[in-house]
Amino acid sequence: MDIFEIFGYLGALLIGLVLGLIGGGGSILTVPILVYALSLNPVTATAYSLFVVGGTSLVGAIKNMRKGMVDLRTAIIFAIPAFIAVYLTRAFLIPAIPDQLFEVNGFIVTKNLAIMLFFSVIMLLASVSMIRNKRNDTDQNTTIHYNYPLIIVEGLVVGTITGIVGAGGGFLIIPALVLLAKLPMKKAVATSLLIIAIKSLIGFIGDVQNLNIDWPFLILFTAISVVGIFLGVWLNKFIDGKKLKKAFGWFVLLMGIYIIYKELNM
Repeated sequence: MDIFEIFGYLGALLIGLVLGLIGGGGSILTVPILVYALSLNPVTATAYSLFVVGGTSLVGAIKNMRKGMVDLRTAIIFAIPAFIAVYLTRAFLIPAIPDQLFEVNGFIVTKNLAIMLFFSVIMLLASVSMIRNKRNDTDQNTTIHYNYPLIIVEGLVVGTITGIVGAGGGFLIIPALVLLAKLPMKKAVATSLLIIAIKSLIGFIGDVQNLNIDWPFLILFTAISVVGIFLGVWLNKFIDGKKLKKAFGWFVLLMGIYIIYKELNM
């Protein structure tokens, strides 16, 4: 095992740790770790990321369901269009994209480059969301209203983005649940984990028919990430989550800029 592999598995622990500490954001690290530390190509990395994100989110969702924090009705309304979109994206859209998209003054834009650049843009958007961190919580007793058309559209959009970049999309889902379903923030965070788990794992099924999956590696990587979640939940008792989230947002911002620089200068 070389130094990059060691960093890769430590990265798996970090993914779960961040999810456990701040309730989101960890999945945005999965693809860069798989691509740069473990040398997977972006298409395979985004597929594996769906499994890792789905598995770790499912652990968190089960814990939240036991506490009665998950709004199942909202999760179902949002998850159905989301998992349809993510499955179709992974099963048909990604395989249909040609390996070479276009050429500009001798610079060839490939499928892998386009995926990583799109992913870096999502990272930048996620980082801004975490840095600003302006959460106006809804009262726990507020009546939940369901704006079905907007929730369905949001589910389709988030599902498509998840299918392309392999990230959970919590930074898109949580505001949607607060604004469109009027969920209290804590319920929105808890419910988003169930939505992320469902759509990520179903999206991964779309890859099983197109890729050769290294199951031993994938299960080990996910198991380490799950250990990280439990460690993060324990550490959360001693660390200010809001300050940590803002600091992590700056880290994600720098990482997104680094990916753009690295991909355009390869």
